[in-house]
Amino acid sequence: MSLDAVKKAIRDVPDFPEKGIIFKDITPVLNDPELFRTVVKEFAARYKDRGIDKIAAVESRGFIFGSALACELGAGLVPVRKKGKLPAETIEASYALEYGTATLEIHTDAIRKGERVLIIDDLLATGGTAEATASMVKKLGGDIVEIAFLIELAFLKGRDRLAGCQVFAPIVY
Repeated sequence: MSLDAVKKAIRDVPDFPEKGIIFKDITPVLNDPELFRTVVKEFAARYKDRGIDKIAAVESRGFIFGSALACELGAGLVPVRKKGKLPAETIEASYALEYGTATLEIHTDAIRKGERVLIIDDLLATGGTAEATASMVKKLGGDIVEIAFLIELAFLKGRDRLAGCQVFAPIVY
C-alpha cells in the first residue's frame, strides 16, 4: 500500500470538536491493518539508522504511532500526557490550541541528558502541542532528532513555531 492510499482513507469530520473545525480522522487508517502497517513502515524506514533512544509520543493519537514505532526501532517510549495523568514526578508545559488551551507533562526521569529523541504525534496544526513537548524534552536534556506527524495542516503554519527543529509529515493538506 502507498501513502496515497493512507491519505485517501483519512476522513474529514466537520464541526468536531467545535463548530468550524474540520477534524482529520485517522481511525479508518488504524482500522485497516495494511494502511496502519504502511504508516509504521514509512516512519521506521526514515528513523531506523538515526540512533533514536526514545520516542516521545503525544497523547493520545501519538501513542498509537509512537508505540508501534518504538517497538520497530527498539527505542523507549515516553508518554507525553495531559496534566494530572502521570503518577510520578513531572515537568509541565502549557500551550494554546486552535480551539482552547492545555497543559502537558512528562516524567522527570523519562529522558536522560544526551538521549536522542523523536517526538511523534498524528497531526501538526498550530504547533502548540509539539512546541510544548519539545520544550520539555530540551529541559530534560534530550536531543531532538526530529518532530514527526502523519499529517500537517500547512495552512495553519504550525511548522513556524517549531523553528530550530526538523519536522517531517508525509501527508500535507
